[in-house]
Amino acid sequence: MTRIRVTALACAAAALLLSACGTTETGAAPTASAPSAGPVTVTDSRGKAITLDAPATKVVGLEWGEVEMLVSLGVMPVGVADPKGYATWVSAAPLDPAVKDVGTRGEPSVDSIVALQPDLVVMADDRGGALVAQLEKYVPVLVTRSSDASDNLGRMRADLTMIATAVGRTAQADTLLADFDAALAEGRKKIADAGAAGRPFAVADGWKEGSTVSIRMFGQGALVSQLGIQLGLTNAWTGKTDEVWGLGQTDVEGLTGLKDPNLHFFYNASDGTDVFADGLAGNAIWTSLPFVQRGNLHRMPDGIWTFGGPLSGQQYVDQFVKTYAG
Repeated sequence: MTRIRVTALACAAAALLLSACGTTETGAAPTASAPSAGPVTVTDSRGKAITLDAPATKVVGLEWGEVEMLVSLGVMPVGVADPKGYATWVSAAPLDPAVKDVGTRGEPSVDSIVALQPDLVVMADDRGGALVAQLEKYVPVLVTRSSDASDNLGRMRADLTMIATAVGRTAQADTLLADFDAALAEGRKKIADAGAAGRPFAVADGWKEGSTVSIRMFGQGALVSQLGIQLGLTNAWTGKTDEVWGLGQTDVEGLTGLKDPNLHFFYNASDGTDVFADGLAGNAIWTSLPFVQRGNLHRMPDGIWTFGGPLSGQQYVDQFVKTYAG
């Protein structure tokens, strides 16, 4: 599977937002205005000051959340790590067909990146210092936090603002964040008006290896969990999670603690591998769970990225609101 699962589990677990459903219209970047001009300096997640002679226009993105942010700001990257995978998992900010493939997210090709002669490479801080050092021989590199379970919404805002500064699109970033905040406020009011404030939710994804189904739970600090909490809902998963992504691992037996009959369980299977519908179909423990018996099991529409920016976030907000206040 081409999801962040590998990163999530490697870190003690370490890393795994369609249709508009009532809060805001998503899936398209705001109308682009001219970027600011002149030299720009931005300090990235390493504390390093990156100075460019002018806002970057030829940008390579090596992580999908950051790529989504670039596109939503009105900057189409010249190169992306695994654009085919991006098209599968991220629908909020589509790529142009001309965007070049520069390798996988785990192992991007330095040669392919340098050949595009970009003004800037944007990447996440979990991709390793060795790759940063290689790339910085040829091109400025902006390193984002990408995730921080202590404040993932604040981190997402900071990453977007940092990228926007580097590409001269701070006005567009302000618009994106204002629309995002409005979607949260409207969604929170709809859920409260429906009498659903405080209702429990859980978010997960999973995979099957042989006959074993592994389930990755999104804890309190995961980005999409933070969205649900901001809407006035309660994340029912209180198990151990990592400090970066807010993710934890369990199995079907580990879900038996989710007993509240009002709980809704959300999951993503954009690659077509639905381990919950298929891999657990005959599992007696799974079929006995209250949220399964009550039909409170929700496969997210394909292409809502759980580790994205404001546009993907609004897609998730729409799904929460549709479920609890629709």
